[in-house]
Order: sequence, then C-alpha cells, then structure tokens
Amino acid sequence: METARILVVDDEKEIRDLVGIYLRNEGYEIILAGTGLAALKVMKEVEVDLVILDVMMPEVNGIDACMEIRQTSNVPIIMLSAKTEDIDKIMGLSVGADDYLAKPFNPLELIARVKAQLRRATKLNAFSKNKENILEEDELAMDLEAGKVYKNNVEVPLTPTEYGILKLLWVNKGITFKTETIYERVWGQPYFENTNTVMVHIRKLREKIEENPRDPMYVFTVWGVGYKFGID
Repeated sequence: METARILVVDDEKEIRDLVGIYLRNEGYEIILAGTGLAALKVMKEVEVDLVILDVMMPEVNGIDACMEIRQTSNVPIIMLSAKTEDIDKIMGLSVGADDYLAKPFNPLELIARVKAQLRRATKLNAFSKNKENILEEDELAMDLEAGKVYKNNVEVPLTPTEYGILKLLWVNKGITFKTETIYERVWGQPYFENTNTVMVHIRKLREKIEENPRDPMYVFTVWGVGYKFGID
C-alpha cells in the first residue's frame, strides 16, 4: 500500500516538528511548512493526501489557506487552533475543513483523526467499475463506488466529509439520523456534546447540492431529532 503524504502547516516550529515525529512513527511521509504561503506553494508542486493546518499564522492564515486549497482540491483538511470558541470552529468548517482540533491537543487523538480521514478518503477515491451501483434522485446522482456526486450530469466537488454525510443519509433514505449518530458514523469519533460540526457540514452540503439551501429538496432537518434524505 502506498504511503500517505501529509502536509503539516504551523508557524510554531515545536508543534509542527512534534506532529511530524508522531506521524512519521506511524509510517506517513511528512512535509512541514511554517506559513500559509509555503503550504500553498507545496500544494501546487506536490500531491498530498491530507493537510493539517493551523488557523493562526502570519501572512496567510489557515482560514484563507483552506479556502485557497478548496478551489482546486478536495484533500482532507484538519484544522488546528488555540481558539476554542464555537464561532472559530464553525468558521474553519465553513470554509471546507473536514475536522477541527483545539490546542493543546493529545497527539494520539490527532493521529486517530488523521487515520479516520485517510480511511474515508481512500474509500471515496476508489475507482468505480460497476456503474450500476448508482443512486439517483431527480437531478442528483451518486456513484457509490467512485465516491462521486453529480448534479445535472456535472460533478459536484464535495469534501470527503460532505460525501460521507450525504452517503449515510441517502443510502438510508427516509430514516432520520440523530446529529450524534451522524458524527460517530461519518467522523468515526465519539460525539462531543454541544458541537456544531454536523450542522455546519450539512449547511455546506446543501449549498452545493440544493437549488435553494433554505428550502431543501434532498437533505431535510427533522426538528428536535436530526436529519434525513428524501423528498419531503
């Protein structure tokens, strides 16, 4: 199996070196960058499988770097930040990050999240040989083997997390999933109370697949319970 290449971006040398050591011990190939500009340069020159991106950096911060990366790549992104307020977490997820970890963090927790993101990305990038394994709903289609979604025959650039949420709901069409169940099934991590992570990703998903995100045709909110897929 090919070794995953991970880009670690943090302006604090001690943190990026520490993260690099832990990830190398897991067998990953690591590229270190100290600024957002350096990270964007790496992304143009080298193919990476996952990005660990600090929020607070000079010149180009993590939020702006994430937005720039998302213009051309759906690579999994885990954001790190010393900020713990919900609004900062929501901002990071809103611009396309797949996961968010507050500093100080346990390196073992970071490794677990890295592995979860890489597992999901590997499954989604598998080449589809069976085109019959496709879900269709009006103008929307999902190729379960290729891990791709199409709207009016045009591919929709979903992140691995957005795809994972849509697949969970669509495959189980009509079934309402609680927020905590979605988080545990898609992220592969225990659900933490008062997290807005799922809500933010649902909103981003709707912006990409719905004609009117405020009046969705596909992903519905069941108030007080959770979310479901299906014509209401």
